[in-house]
Amino acid sequence: MKEKTYAEQLREELAYTPKNGSGTLTADEIKRADDFCEDYKNFINTAKTEREAVEEAVKLAEIAGFVPFEKGKVYKAGDRVYRVNRGKAIILAVMGSRPLNEGVRLAIAHIDSPRLDLKPNPLYENDELAYFKTHYYGGIKKYQWTTIPLSMHGVICMNNGDKVEICIGEEDDDPQFCITDILPHLGTEQSKKPLGTAIPAENLNILVGSRQINDEKGNDLVKLNVLKMLHDKYGIVESDFLSAEIEFVPAAKARDVGFDRSMIGAYGHDDRVCAYPALMAALTCNAPEHTAVTVLTDKEETGSDGNTGLNSAYMKYFIYDLADMHGLNGRDVLTASQCLSADVNAAYDPMFADVYEKRNSCYLNKGVCITKYTGSRGKGGTSDASAEYMGRIRALLDRKHILWQIGELGKVDAGGGGTVAKYVSNLDVETVDMGVPVLSMHSPWEVVSKIDVYMAYRAFYEFFLD
Repeated sequence: MKEKTYAEQLREELAYTPKNGSGTLTADEIKRADDFCEDYKNFINTAKTEREAVEEAVKLAEIAGFVPFEKGKVYKAGDRVYRVNRGKAIILAVMGSRPLNEGVRLAIAHIDSPRLDLKPNPLYENDELAYFKTHYYGGIKKYQWTTIPLSMHGVICMNNGDKVEICIGEEDDDPQFCITDILPHLGTEQSKKPLGTAIPAENLNILVGSRQINDEKGNDLVKLNVLKMLHDKYGIVESDFLSAEIEFVPAAKARDVGFDRSMIGAYGHDDRVCAYPALMAALTCNAPEHTAVTVLTDKEETGSDGNTGLNSAYMKYFIYDLADMHGLNGRDVLTASQCLSADVNAAYDPMFADVYEKRNSCYLNKGVCITKYTGSRGKGGTSDASAEYMGRIRALLDRKHILWQIGELGKVDAGGGGTVAKYVSNLDVETVDMGVPVLSMHSPWEVVSKIDVYMAYRAFYEFFLD
């Protein structure tokens, strides 16, 4: 073996260069990552909305021995509980052996993703075609949502108190839906417009029918036919849409990407690619010293407001309930706690290199990404983790041989974004963002590395046990 030069020795000892896991991990480690991601693909295919993610989390949690949390009951080390918030967020906790006044370990991810929501009065007919009106949810590029297969998910609450659950477009024999776009032969004027305005938001109307009711006269016969079919199958009338939450999402299933099958393409990686590892870290965590808490929350894509978003008090109240069991002040428990805000970052994309700063970007296959601060233009809207907490987390990852890297969300003035970290740190909790790098973030078909997904699970798991 060739002897290393002095410069090579210094570089190895002193320089910082994140390792590419595909070239440094053993075959067994890569297989463990691939196997873990098979279950993740099943999860993300099943959980395309926040409600479905909560339902799947409850199912997996109960198999793992979790039971509904009972306020006022005193739990012992090793007990496993969960609390569902309005069907759209969930908290899971594994009780630790150390006193609660030493704080809890929190891993918090969001389970909502950009999508198209139906307006309260959505169904209309235009020139003998029936459409649903939508209002997009979260940050999307509107042109990406035309001419792709869409599926319909959600609930409709009726006047009599019944709740109807809807999922159309996921089974092989289901109909699917789409938003049409103009053909290139007639698209000269459209092509002259900027991408952001070529498809107006009010044109994101979903095509849902074209056949009229037979042997009838009058207006809106296609719309009437759609209403009849919905009534025949679900017992609903048009006014029931006023008390509904209906989401349209890409109908495609998660698939391996690349000849080497090293990546996963799917809708909703942001942020279920962190939610699933955080969930599995709680389910496989059997004997933590500090109480381990995973929170899967809603509304992050629209600012975390609302009673199922993390800017509300539901997570804080849960910690207070835990504290009350032991006669402690919930504020003191939070102050002693630590959190990983489990959210994604933008993976470096050489096709759009001009908006990234390469030295401070994260990359596919280099492991879980720590994001010290988020925000935009001068760190506006971020918590900015302390050097002390950053030191603790990187030491943990190194000690447990977990592949990790550091990353920002693009160049300083190129844009920016936010996570739930600031809402947790505002409760006086040590917090830093950590998650999976994503290509094509917020698109209908995002891409992640299997190695990075698995490293996220290992990071959350070891954090719980540390």
